[in-house]
Amino acid sequence: MSSPRRHFLLIPLFLGICAIVAGLFGPGAGRVSAAQQKPVPVSSDEDVNASLAAFTKVYDIVEQSYADKLSPDKAVYKGAIPGMLRTLDPHSNFLDPKDFNAMREEQHGKYYGVGMMIGPQPRTGKTMVIRPFGGSPAYKAGLRPGDVLVEINDKRVDTATSTEIAEMLKGPKGTPVQVVVTREGSTKPITFNLVRDEIPRNSVDEAFWVSPGIAFLRIQNFTETTGKEVEDNLKRLGEQNIRGLILDLRENPGGLLQEGVAVAGHWLERGQVVVSHKGRAFSEKPYLAHGSPRGQSYPIVVLVNRYSASAAEIVAGALQDHDRALILGDTTFGKGLVQTVYQLPENTGLALTTQHYYTPSGRLIQRNYSKISFLDYYYGKRNNAKDPQDVKETDLGRVVYGGGGITPDEKYETPKPDEFETNVIRKNGFFDFSAHYFSTHDTKVPKGWVPDENVLNEFHDYLLKQGVKFTEADW
Repeated sequence: MSSPRRHFLLIPLFLGICAIVAGLFGPGAGRVSAAQQKPVPVSSDEDVNASLAAFTKVYDIVEQSYADKLSPDKAVYKGAIPGMLRTLDPHSNFLDPKDFNAMREEQHGKYYGVGMMIGPQPRTGKTMVIRPFGGSPAYKAGLRPGDVLVEINDKRVDTATSTEIAEMLKGPKGTPVQVVVTREGSTKPITFNLVRDEIPRNSVDEAFWVSPGIAFLRIQNFTETTGKEVEDNLKRLGEQNIRGLILDLRENPGGLLQEGVAVAGHWLERGQVVVSHKGRAFSEKPYLAHGSPRGQSYPIVVLVNRYSASAAEIVAGALQDHDRALILGDTTFGKGLVQTVYQLPENTGLALTTQHYYTPSGRLIQRNYSKISFLDYYYGKRNNAKDPQDVKETDLGRVVYGGGGITPDEKYETPKPDEFETNVIRKNGFFDFSAHYFSTHDTKVPKGWVPDENVLNEFHDYLLKQGVKFTEADW
């Protein structure tokens, strides 16, 4: 894609993004969603025009004189636009056509395909089935965890990445796809003829009774269906029988704001504030709980960790500020920036930070990123010290702190694995043995099945064969 027309299109695309960032576009300019905008002072036309003219001149020189052939897509999509956005904050992001489609697909909570999670096999790098989703075409056909994908529609995929294979498995509803796998215990490849169907991306992936009266609910992200999924699962369990709820938001990266509001609102009184946001170009807007709460009669414990972010922090912060739940775990990620998504030409998008999230008590969720690199922001050691400048009170007068995620009421860090456990995890021992066991034993697992001594002995011997070093004392 290096035609003159493409050069002609990419430069205006970049200039348009610059104009959005600078605040030159008026309300409603291509946004997927946004709050009420207000007039703001922007850079002068002369300053903006001078900067854009400089960029255009640099691009022309590079395009005409660079030693190697220039890829316009790479120069603009991977270079100029991300480079500009990196000067703003860690979450403003340009979405190329592939990323933009993936974002919309994830938000919709469904896609069309065969319905299985795949990933690289640690030992070989080949793509294997991690798990087929219950009720999906892959599940009904009999694909199993550990199956290695070798061919799709007569095309070898031995060297293809998991991402490439995932795209090959997707397609219009009702279309056929042939999948060939190798399976431990089978001497020949196995062929499956599947028909693509709508595959829901369920955000509530666990809902069960821990003990009589104590329910467990885990939300893995917030999509367009999350609020309804929570309602449906509580109804299925029989919410009238719940005497206590464990709400697991660990590892939850967030998602759609309105779904976080809907989930928190299930346990709050009508009219209570769930979250509010403020920004330079937007008026302050509170989001309120709607309807009569169905879950007011039982206590709640919310589990969080350092990877709970965004909408997950909104839910935890709202329930904490209104004294509706006890927050247990580690201080959350601290992602309290609101991204407005602008749809751009060529099926691209711009996720631009436009506002900040505040909990009902007025705590800022976002942690400070001004003096650290983006690498340290995402992966470095965090300072979980409470911000003495951002002290607030809950409805009942308890002191809470802001400016860096949601601080739990009770601290609990997940125990770190010892050396033996680390080696088993590194060798993918648990998953590989499970696939090995059910490939070599013609048995159906009954509900409530617990591995007996014979299974544990097999696991012991399997680990030794896989080169996992341990002593009998470790075992």
